[in-house]
Formats: sequence, C-alpha cells, structure tokens
Amino acid sequence: MCPKVLTFLLVASFQIYTQTYGDDFTVMSILKDAWENTPRNWVGADPCGGKWEGISCNNSRVTSITLAAVGLMGELSGDISSLSELEVLDLSYNTGLNGTLPPSIVNLKKLKNLLLHDNNLTGSIPSTLGLVHTLEAVDLNSNRFIGSIPHSIGNLSKLFLLDLSYNLLDGAIPVSSGTTSGLDMLLHDNNLTGSIPSTLGLVHTLEAVRFEGNSLTGPVPSNLNNLTNVATLILSNNKFTGPVPNLTGMAYLSYLDLSNNIFDASDFPLSFSNLQALKTLMMENTGLEGQIPPTLFDLPGLQTLILRNNQLNGTLDIATSSSSQLKVIDMRNNRILFYSETPERRNNVDVLLVGNPVCKRTEATEHYCTVHQGISSFLLPCISDQISSPSSRFSYPYTGVLFFRPPFLESTNSNYYLHLVEESLMHSLKNSNLSVDSVYVNCPTNDSLGYLKLNVSVFPSGQNHFNTTTISGIGFVLNLQTIENPGIFGPSYFKGAAYPYFDGKPAVSNKLPIIGGIVGAAAGGASFLLLLLLAGVYAYRLKKGRERASKHKNHFAYLDLKNSDRVPQLKGARCFSFDEIMKSTNNFSEANHIGSGGYGMVYRGMLPTGQLIAIKRCRQGSVQGGHEFNAEIEVLSRVHHKNVVNLVGFRFERGEQMLIYEFVRNGSLRDSLSGIAHGTFQYSYKH
Repeated sequence: MCPKVLTFLLVASFQIYTQTYGDDFTVMSILKDAWENTPRNWVGADPCGGKWEGISCNNSRVTSITLAAVGLMGELSGDISSLSELEVLDLSYNTGLNGTLPPSIVNLKKLKNLLLHDNNLTGSIPSTLGLVHTLEAVDLNSNRFIGSIPHSIGNLSKLFLLDLSYNLLDGAIPVSSGTTSGLDMLLHDNNLTGSIPSTLGLVHTLEAVRFEGNSLTGPVPSNLNNLTNVATLILSNNKFTGPVPNLTGMAYLSYLDLSNNIFDASDFPLSFSNLQALKTLMMENTGLEGQIPPTLFDLPGLQTLILRNNQLNGTLDIATSSSSQLKVIDMRNNRILFYSETPERRNNVDVLLVGNPVCKRTEATEHYCTVHQGISSFLLPCISDQISSPSSRFSYPYTGVLFFRPPFLESTNSNYYLHLVEESLMHSLKNSNLSVDSVYVNCPTNDSLGYLKLNVSVFPSGQNHFNTTTISGIGFVLNLQTIENPGIFGPSYFKGAAYPYFDGKPAVSNKLPIIGGIVGAAAGGASFLLLLLLAGVYAYRLKKGRERASKHKNHFAYLDLKNSDRVPQLKGARCFSFDEIMKSTNNFSEANHIGSGGYGMVYRGMLPTGQLIAIKRCRQGSVQGGHEFNAEIEVLSRVHHKNVVNLVGFRFERGEQMLIYEFVRNGSLRDSLSGIAHGTFQYSYKH
C-alpha cells in the first residue's frame, strides 16, 4: 500500500476515534468536574476502561448513567446531551442537583429511561422531549418544573410510565387528539386549570383517569361515561361544578373518588347502585343530601364508603344488605338520625357516625359514636434506626418512603398488609436480579392528601452495603408502580434517601483534600479541644435551661413583652407552625380556597389526625397589633358552645395572622335561620 494512503487512513481512524469515544470521555470529565460527591473511583480520563461506578459502556461508548441517591450536587449540564449512545439516565433522589432540563435532550436519540425523580430542577419541560421517540419511562416527579405540559409528549408512543406529579405545572391539560392512548393520567398535585376536555371521553383504551389536587373547573364531561374500561376514576380536590356525573356506563369502575368539589347540591345518585364492580366510593364534602339508597349496600364487592361532611339524613340501614365485603363506613358530620345493624355487621364493619344527630344524644355511647384508631388506615408506632435486617444480618440498608396513591384497601389489620407489601417488594426486586437480602416495611401514616406512606428499608445481600448500580435499580423498580395485589394497593412512587455507605462506611465528599499533617496537628491539640468541648457542653446546658424556661413565651414572639410578662391563657387552642398549616392546605391551593371576607381568605385543611379545619388567613391591611391579636385568641379559646364553632389554634408568623377553626360545612347563621342550609327550621315548644 502506498505510504501516503496508509498515512491518510491512520489519520482518519484517529479522527473517528476522537469524535466518538473521545467525546464521551470529554463529557464525562466535564460532568465529574461539575458535580460534587461523585463516586470515589471516578479517577482517570476513561470512564469505560476505568469501570467508573454507575457508568455502563458498550464498545467504549457510555450507554447508562445510574447515580441515584449518591448525594450529587451541582447543575444538570447540557453537555450530557452529547452522549449520543445513552439509553438510561437515572439521577433520582439527588436533591442537590439543580438547573434545567436542556432542550438539547432531543439529541439523545437512543434514550429509553429518563429518571430525574426528587431532584431540584426548575424551568419548563422542553417541548423537544416529545421528539425523543425511544423514551419508555419519564419520571420527573418532585421537582420544581413550571409552565404547561408540552403537547408533544403525546407523540411518545412507546411510553409506559409518565410521572409529572409534585411540580408547579399549570395551564390546560394537553390532549393531542381523540386517538392518543397509552399515557397514564399521572398529572395530579400541580395547579392545572381549565376544564377536562370532552375529547378525553374518546380515548376508550384508558384504564385509569386521575386529576386529583389541581384547580380544574366546570362540569365533568358527560361522555366520560363512555370510558367503559376505566377501573379508577379520581377527580378529588378540584373545583368541579354542575351535577354529579352519571357513570353508569363504567362497568369496570372499582374505585371512585369525587371528594371536595363544588357539585350542585343533590340527593345521593341512585345510578351508583348499578356500579357492580365498585369497591371503594369516596364523596366527602360534595353537597350530597337525602337518604342513602339501601340498594347501595347490595353491591357485591363494596368494601369502603367515605361520605363524611355532607347533608345526608334519615336512617342508615345496613342490617339487610347482602354485601359480604363491607369493611368501612365513614359518615361523620352528616344528619343521620337512626342507624340499624346486626351483631354480625357490628363485628365485621367499622362504622363512624360522629357528628350526626344519632350520636348527639346524651346517652349515646355506641361504638359508632367514637373515633377508632386505625379506621382510615393502619397506623403503628415507628421503629427508628433499624440496622439489623429481618434475617439478623448487620448491614447498611437503603431507606426511603413508599407512597401509595388511592386506591388501597382500608383496614385495621396492619401486620397482614405490611407483610404483603414486603413480599411484593421482595418479589419485584428479585425478578430484577438485584442483590437484596430482605425488605422491612414499617411506620404507616397518611399525608395531607390521604396517600398512604410507608417507611421502607432494603437490605443488601452478600455484603454490608450496596453499590450505585443496585441503588439505582432498587429506585427504578420501586417507581415502576407495579406492586402486586392490585386489588389492595394503588399506584405507588418512591422517595429515596441519600445513601452514604457505598464503601461499607459513611462517605466523605471527594472534593475535600486529604492532608496528612492535619492528623498530627489534631492529635497534638486533642487535650485543648477536650477542654473546649467540656466548656461548650456546660454553656449548652445553661442555654437549654433558659430556653425551656421561656419556651411558652416563644410561641408569642410577636408580642411586645417589655413591660409585661403576660402571655395568652388559652383553653383548648394551640399554636400551629406555618409549615403545619401549609401542609394541611396543600400550600394554600386554590382547590382548598372556600371563601373570603373583610378579614381575608378562608381555606379548608386537614390535620394528620384527619380533623378538618378552616383557616382564616388575614390579608395585609387587616393585620392587628400583637396585643389585640393576643386578646382575640384568648377570648375565642374560652368560648365553648354547641352552636359556636370552636377555635382550634392560631399562628402569627412571617407577618401573617391566622386563626384555625373547626371546619363546618353547614352554611352561615342566616342560612340556618332561613332554612336554606338545612331545609325547614324545626323547633319544639313545651308548656
């Protein structure tokens, strides 16, 4: 071969190498410099040959980056879009990762899984994301994305997982056409506005429709009744108006939640008694009136009925019902006068009628007139600092919180269902060939939206710690929302904690220099440091003693107590933190805004105990002085009467005054006197 030709071929081959392998290596080097807390073995210039932790390669091209829960800090760089062979990008559970999702992501033509769950990303979701047609899973849950949802996402025909929950998205719901299908309706807990488009009723392949926790308005489209394959319909916590929708065509509907909307006041829909597949019906605070039709309790699979905070009246009769699956009936705060049951029903069905006339008689001591612990979820004491696995092996588990969205079966048999969760998780993890020894689930609670929260600890097998690849795999499996026993558990998502034990001991940031001389200096000054420590402990104890002595006053920091040590003498009311109120009202969402007046805005909220509250949030021009506010809450806390709404608590923080009352949905005093809220005003007269 001619030497000139040989030289040309050698130069061309070198250029091809540098333009492919070299670009990947350069990008990874840029990412390593931009991010803090990368794995310790990220050394050298070759991530493939150097077998960097969390990086998978094929023919020296980077095909996978899986760095979930490693504590990454820094910005999601647009340079990552140059990794043209990348198929998996999983940076979930790194809350220190910020920046935006770059529009250049369209260059990742082979990307299948984009998993950025629980980061701190901002900005809008780029419309170019809908041009990455290879995508199968997109998880952007728990970030701070704003703006509208790109219509182009409807073009992702291979998508089986789309989770945009817990962001700041707004605008109308994008529906590309009446034939678009295959997208799960996981758009809840944002601030979507407008109405549900009627074209949604044309997507006959849908099996689940969920828009809970938004600000959607208008009537529910009547053609939703055509979605005959839908098994789960959740429209709770919006501002829907008009009549309660007719759903008789939904033959497979098993879970229905229409709670906390502004539907027209109406009798209980008789058509619901024809939903033969119905297992759970939730219609809290929906303006229902009249009596519950006895035929409702003949539905063969009905298990849970939540109808609290309505105006249902008359007799509640389950004595003659034929349903054998009934477990829970919660009708607190209605107008039920009589209740009929059999001994068998009493032993098998949990009934709550607190706040009804049937429980307001002085001699009413029946079981249904008291709140039972565990009626709405199975609650157990938390067990913290769990280190020993169920198989008694000492190790560093990967921990996090697993959230179950409805539907889930409500039961007081906690141990049984917790065991089912453990078995289901273990089965899913083993099927994914992950090196897991055991799973431990504990501490079930409910969040402000009623979602079930479980603490999860996953223990390693074969060694005392996980590597980054296994951590990423665990997070991916737990976020696939495919927990078994679908009749018991609804869709789920996982929020993992940072995992600092990749070397079998707590990790230290690789950005910190290691200087041997410091060790010697520290050893030489150990005695001096010990003296400082003892002095510090003594000073700390003195400080804490003073804090305990004045703790009661600190709740009233807004008062000027220079001339007086008097703080409010409250009876039955307490001081709430601002964070407690924010959580109970879902960040003062529009869905929970129930009124306004001269004082300010009024919001509905729910405490972790399940108690409904009404929060009066004072507008700026109406803020009182500290002493005036002090006097008001002191007087209100002392007033207790059956016809007066009780003060639950207050807050004076960040320049805002708030009063927290019991929530009562019975209208104003004028409504009651005129008979608008309750029908005819009745009274009795005795000589």
